[in-house]
Amino acid sequence: MSTGQPDRSPSAQASSTPTRTEPPPTAPTTAHLRYVFPVGGCRGDASQSHHDYPASDIFAKVGCRFVSPVDGWVDEVTRVDGWDGKTNVGRDRGGLSVSVVGVDGVRYYGSHLSAIAGGIRPGLMVRVGQTLGLTGKTGSARGTPPHLHFGISWPTAPGKWWIRRGAVPPQAFLASWHGGGQLSPVASVAKVRRGYGVDRGCRSYC
Repeated sequence: MSTGQPDRSPSAQASSTPTRTEPPPTAPTTAHLRYVFPVGGCRGDASQSHHDYPASDIFAKVGCRFVSPVDGWVDEVTRVDGWDGKTNVGRDRGGLSVSVVGVDGVRYYGSHLSAIAGGIRPGLMVRVGQTLGLTGKTGSARGTPPHLHFGISWPTAPGKWWIRRGAVPPQAFLASWHGGGQLSPVASVAKVRRGYGVDRGCRSYC
């Protein structure tokens, strides 16, 4: 039965520590690492700030392509919009969503999607620019203009949505990729993760 909880690979569900199988010989590597802006085929205007925690809302019309910003693997997929404005449960605010762990070790999260692309599932190898879903206004975006909520963080055990939604400000990286640049978030993510320390649970807008 479908729920609003993210799908993960069987290995990730069975352990509190995510595991990953060895990539096949044709899997993407960091040898030719490339980044792209996560909205494709449409104009996307990224917000320069975000309420309560680091992230960016990339405003774009409904149905634009949310693409993988880098080679990597699908981490989690939420296929059912379980958000209810009366309860405003934090884990449900993203509505339909997909996260990818890149070959650079960084996790990229896009939410408020109107649809998940066919075949997208946890553990699937994806290439930079590959369509993951379509922009929309599911979850807590129902009363706002359509946009892609975009967050950057590090991989975590299942269920830590307060990290997955965004832990590192993505604005500088989005601006670079939008202009064809290749600014990498790897160092920034590592620095924030060290400063974050032991995860004590959600700390703001929970």
